[in-house]
Amino acid sequence: MDIYGKDGGEFRADIVTQRVQAISDSRDPVDSVPPMKSGCNRLLKSDCEANGDAVVIYEKSSSFRHPSPVWYDYREMLHNATFCLVPRGRRLGSFRFLEALQAACVPVMLSNGWELPFSEVINWNQAAVIGDERLLLQIPSTIRSIHQDKILALRQQTQFLWEAYFSSVEKIVLTTLEIIQDRIFKHISRNSLIWNKHPGGLFVLPQYSSYLGDFPYYYANLGLKPPSKFTAVIHAVTPLVSQSQPVLKLLVAAAKSQYCAQIIVLWNCDKPLPAKHRWPATAVPVIVIEGESKVMSSRFLPYDNIVTDAVLSLDEDTVLSTTEVDFAFTVWQSFPERIVGYPARSHFWDNAKERWGYTSKWTNDYSMVLTGAAIYHKYYHYLYSHYLPASLKNMVDQLANCEDILMNFLVSAVTKLPPIKVTQKKQYKETMMGQ
Repeated sequence: MDIYGKDGGEFRADIVTQRVQAISDSRDPVDSVPPMKSGCNRLLKSDCEANGDAVVIYEKSSSFRHPSPVWYDYREMLHNATFCLVPRGRRLGSFRFLEALQAACVPVMLSNGWELPFSEVINWNQAAVIGDERLLLQIPSTIRSIHQDKILALRQQTQFLWEAYFSSVEKIVLTTLEIIQDRIFKHISRNSLIWNKHPGGLFVLPQYSSYLGDFPYYYANLGLKPPSKFTAVIHAVTPLVSQSQPVLKLLVAAAKSQYCAQIIVLWNCDKPLPAKHRWPATAVPVIVIEGESKVMSSRFLPYDNIVTDAVLSLDEDTVLSTTEVDFAFTVWQSFPERIVGYPARSHFWDNAKERWGYTSKWTNDYSMVLTGAAIYHKYYHYLYSHYLPASLKNMVDQLANCEDILMNFLVSAVTKLPPIKVTQKKQYKETMMGQ
């Protein structure tokens, strides 16, 4: 790690630990750790002033001396460190360990017998180096022997665990409650893979399914291919008065897709359902469901009629060709955990109004893909209905709008990934010059 002090001096460290003078421990195992090789590999220990983030560094190697203590920013030092010693002491569980996780610094545990948090479900060997405080002399060589690829995997896992379970009091409490629930309902309890792989146990609800293949996050782990068929769900809100209406053309285009298994028309119109003969004949089943509440959130209910994992969500006025439907689905098969679709939008912070804005202007970037023409996994219907706060869904229903924004934020919160926009067929003819 590189640390630059106020005087421009530079330090490099492989391992960092911290000790606060005001409550320093009488027995510090770090004092027993031998110095590493001179040069770039040094072991640093810091004594922190109780009233700030500045730290003074004392070099433990006999080959290097500072004429006087040099002050550095402790947070910067911590976030640039590779390994952080977590020895026995009063601040073990409450501070040292959690700050190492937050900083993506691989914890080197030196406290025999300490039960790591949530060890019932979390495999800490994937995120920490579990040392033996009786074998302190082996710590430097152990650290040096870890391959860079393994170090990267350890640091990535620290960030996942921190964000998933430890980054707020709310997440710590929710994780505790979910673990207790798994103890009680063992027949639907989450396994180790769910807890230790993104998106984590808080977003994978066992009430949905006990089979990992029913979720969009584990296809690679299980050696499964993404779904090969989709269900088109068309949200209809206007009466059917003409055979030339866009909704009928859209239904035919979707039905001709080689990947379409069935079509569901969600009838949220105040007018009665059209007669069966008004719907065009198709090669795939067409199921018309009349919404009971006729609210916007009803389009994301986990209907039992949806028999495929992939859902093609469509507004009634969407214009898509069969080729465009096929193209979007093949792209989604490579990214089954994301939303993949055509109409893109951007949200931004408006400094003048001091609030968030939303635009449909064509720009070089986007932040969401509208569900008026998008493909996603049907598990997100279940999350939308059973995970989101009722206040958010009520707001969408009262506005009769913005349900696609809420769905985008839900999926992004779960995956930590953006949606994927695909482009439609060109609507113009290119002029060829010369040949």
